[in-house]
Amino acid sequence: MTGQWETLGETGGVEAYVHRPAGDVRGAVVVCSELYGVNAYVRDTCAELAASGYVALAPDYYWRSARRTGLGYSAEERDDGLVLMRALDRDELVADASAALAAARTETGERGVAFLGLSMGGHIAVRAATELSFELAVLFYPGWLLNSGFPLVGPVPPLETSERITAGGAFLLGFRGELDHIIPAEEWEQAERQLTEAKVPHELVTYPGARHGFACADRPDDHDPQASADAWRKVYAALESHL
Repeated sequence: MTGQWETLGETGGVEAYVHRPAGDVRGAVVVCSELYGVNAYVRDTCAELAASGYVALAPDYYWRSARRTGLGYSAEERDDGLVLMRALDRDELVADASAALAAARTETGERGVAFLGLSMGGHIAVRAATELSFELAVLFYPGWLLNSGFPLVGPVPPLETSERITAGGAFLLGFRGELDHIIPAEEWEQAERQLTEAKVPHELVTYPGARHGFACADRPDDHDPQASADAWRKVYAALESHL
């Protein structure tokens, strides 16, 4: 099987890159991208999930500004991604996440759905968990969980309403590198407290010596193969358990 772009919901609306498994479906995973959009790394992640039996859908959250964006990791492309990210609106993101969830439910039948977010996408996955009902949220180095500053965050950061995650039923699995420049240790510790107080079932993991983006082999300066492999072992175990 190969991945392809498909429209979710109404014609002319949000699209997603969709990769289906060749055999039995074990569940579905909505893959929420970094600020670089649905690039080669995200598409490869979808392919790997499909090879393991999961329908993978990667929504194009930038579609209102530029369709099917897939940026590389140069400084110039990061700047382009920041422009697109700053144009994102929290409520529009939730609407797109809801469309992706509905499509994922159609694909899975009785099996469950996970949201898997990478950096910016980790934030989107947490926001989705506060507004929608699904089984698992996986977060690779998610930003702005407890602080605002961008329109996609809105006036209330998602973990300020952690009790909504409890109501929605998602187990939350999060990964961060010890040297992450975006998510300081004290913020990760505060996230742990917020989730615990709200009785959100969760596991937050910190990898010693790892940086932001440690799971992405296309970012050689940040990639940590050992941490990435361990995180993905935990991801597949969580998918098996919760979907």
